[in-house]
Amino acid sequence: MTSEHPLSGGADTTGAGTVLRRWPTALGLAAVAAQFATGVERESLAVVVCVACLCYLAAAASGRPGVAWPAIAGGSLVVVVAELAGLPWWSGVAGTALILVAVGLVTRVPRPALTVQTVAMAGFGAVALVALAVAPRLGLALAGLGLAAHGLWDVAHYRRDAVVPRSLSEFCLVLDVPLGLGAVALAVLS
Repeated sequence: MTSEHPLSGGADTTGAGTVLRRWPTALGLAAVAAQFATGVERESLAVVVCVACLCYLAAAASGRPGVAWPAIAGGSLVVVVAELAGLPWWSGVAGTALILVAVGLVTRVPRPALTVQTVAMAGFGAVALVALAVAPRLGLALAGLGLAAHGLWDVAHYRRDAVVPRSLSEFCLVLDVPLGLGAVALAVLS
């Protein structure tokens, strides 16, 4: 018995084939599970949303969507290096964002994408910083809402297939929404 659908063009429609095609979803869900297993708190959510924005900004500033995936590691490294240097993590993210914007301006990448991603970085970054400045439960809820809202950003980019690869926007969406809404639920229920 075959698992091929007559209209699938011979594509594997078994579970293994689906998982392989949906690897960004599987990776996003694994990241959510890891975050909940290690503890969800406002600072980690603020870092996640800022690194996500930094990935989008890096892709826009370079004019190369594929830069977004390695920018996850790069953004995470910026956070660690800033903290090792005795600086708040967000100062490293902000400094990196400014450098990316400068690079984008100097290399004359398309201004609309760079502008939109810069505004998004500033907006989501501001929400993340406010979440760190308010009472812990309120901060957790605010950081969760900011992260879930970034999921809408991911949907828009996935649908337009713009700025970042669809695989990254899919991964981010599956990470941002459940983690963000889960954090809001934890803040409300705790």
